[in-house]
Amino acid sequence: MIIYCHSLLDGSLNDKLGNALYPQHQIHFRTEAASDHELKTWFADAEYILGNPPVVWFEQFPANLKFWQLDSAGFDQYASVAIPDHVKTANMGDWFARPCAESIVGGVLALYRGLDKLTLLKQKSEWIGAPLRAELKILYKQNVVVLGAGTIGLSVNAILKGLGCSTHLMARTSQEADLRSREDLFNELPHADLVINTLPGTAQHFVDSAFFAAMKSGSVYASVGRGSTTDENALIETLNSGKLDGAVLDVTEIEPLPTESPLWKMDNVVLTQHTGGGHKNEHMGKVDLFLNNIFAIENGGNIANEVNLVKGY
Repeated sequence: MIIYCHSLLDGSLNDKLGNALYPQHQIHFRTEAASDHELKTWFADAEYILGNPPVVWFEQFPANLKFWQLDSAGFDQYASVAIPDHVKTANMGDWFARPCAESIVGGVLALYRGLDKLTLLKQKSEWIGAPLRAELKILYKQNVVVLGAGTIGLSVNAILKGLGCSTHLMARTSQEADLRSREDLFNELPHADLVINTLPGTAQHFVDSAFFAAMKSGSVYASVGRGSTTDENALIETLNSGKLDGAVLDVTEIEPLPTESPLWKMDNVVLTQHTGGGHKNEHMGKVDLFLNNIFAIENGGNIANEVNLVKGY
């Protein structure tokens, strides 16, 4: 079997893959030194792929591909890929859910407790102290709406419950959700102190100007799903109006966020630069899942986290 590893892994993880798969499999590892021609050749010949190659490469679909393991949870950028029925595809499932949840709740806590401002003051060796106390908020007993009841949304909900929040989950089909329609959501938004968006990219501009208009004055908006789900211009207008106390954004519509974006200059916006899913063992999880799925395929078993690119789940 020919394997192409598009994920950039360190030497120890490359060795782990090699030790588990040689000599029955031939592995081509992407490196910074490899030419574009080499990478595309390895991609074209692959029977198994690990990672997220550029979408345009799939215009010439690998003829022998049997299995593709994405190294991300999201995959909406591949919705246009015409993948044959016999090719199995898997994503990372809930591997990134807990770190994403901790990151977005941590960002909210930083905003509520003024930690972002205090960090900037430390850099300037400037002591303000007592006057900041009146600006601080607490998360305890806040009423929170979580958009989405997938793995990230459920992890966010669990953390918020542990912090003493009252929570509402919005999802059309999940049994975990208590808000099932946009009408249900808009009835709750005027009472929500905090909204956390964990929606997938298929919900294009779900959070729009009408959404922000329905939110409670003095509330906070946070997003850790996909940047495309938020109408960023509408968010900026709402922040400029003073209606919201602030925003916490792990994802933005364009990444990296353009330097001219007003969001950079807003002192009530926390930007975590799409680091939400990161943790020191994230690449190890990619390798372990890839190996487990390969062994499952070759032994007639079922792969974990199988997804349908067109349907988006």
